[in-house]
Amino acid sequence: MLFFYSDSLAISSVLLPLLFVALSVFALLLDRLLGEPAQFHPLVGFGRWASWWEQRLNQGNGKLGIVIGALALAIVLSPLLLVVWLFALLADVSLVGWCLAQVAVLYLCIGWQSLQQHALAVWQALMAGDIDQARLKLSWIVSRDVAELDVDEIAQADIESVLENSSDALFASLFWFFIGGAVFTLLHRWVNTLDAMWGYKNNRFLYFGKAAARLDDVLAYIPARLTALCFILVAGEHGMKAMACWRVQARDCASPNGGVVMTTGAGALNVRLSARACYHGVWKDKPAMGFGSPATPVDIPVSIILVSRACIFALSMCALVALAFALTSTL
Repeated sequence: MLFFYSDSLAISSVLLPLLFVALSVFALLLDRLLGEPAQFHPLVGFGRWASWWEQRLNQGNGKLGIVIGALALAIVLSPLLLVVWLFALLADVSLVGWCLAQVAVLYLCIGWQSLQQHALAVWQALMAGDIDQARLKLSWIVSRDVAELDVDEIAQADIESVLENSSDALFASLFWFFIGGAVFTLLHRWVNTLDAMWGYKNNRFLYFGKAAARLDDVLAYIPARLTALCFILVAGEHGMKAMACWRVQARDCASPNGGVVMTTGAGALNVRLSARACYHGVWKDKPAMGFGSPATPVDIPVSIILVSRACIFALSMCALVALAFALTSTL
């Protein structure tokens, strides 16, 4: 928790954990009520900033590209130093202003409401029998080819996106917020964005994007496993099955973090996710994820409910720990 803020903030370090729980709840409420900004999202601006540097530094330098990519990563993330300074300045001036700024940054980094809306748009198209519209909506949130997916494969890809992105967009943002406030949350979100932009294993980004991809893996390691743990704890009768999926299936997945979240989430839902995917016109087999019957469109809203319950559970546990800390510290 952010005890290093206690010297500059006009609040006791005993109450600081409770403050951050409250700020997290406010940010989630904002995300629920407002969704993503309709006109301009700051992450779009960051993406343009990152693209500008990538176009100038990524010149296909072979393995030297690893070093150049690490340099580009440092340059692109350097505005965080300004953010640190601004928050330190604000902490000395106004506690209320500092809190509002913390909430604003966390709100912009979460993106859970947007993910739900995109996932439900796919579900609504499937339920209406409009498979072409469902494929179009799905293409907005996944990188795989969608043109040949059938109804169940569309639903399974949608559920995979909900599960995997819930860790990146929701749980990881909250985790790093509790560890280091808005600055750490912003660091994670920017690195995650860079991984999405530079983390491809093709000729252009194989070496250049390696530093961003590895840093994203590091920052997502603990949040992914906490997400999976929350899935298990709210899965009810399927909790043991979810744990077995994590233990047995996650090791076979290409992503060290996404695999943990998706296999555990599939087990918690008592469904199996697609065993194949098409990328650039080539079908590839995927490791098994989940048990039970293959997921269908009706499981899409259930996956959203699972993530929401896991988030409520996690925040409730944080609140109880913060309250216990405050009470025991005052005795």
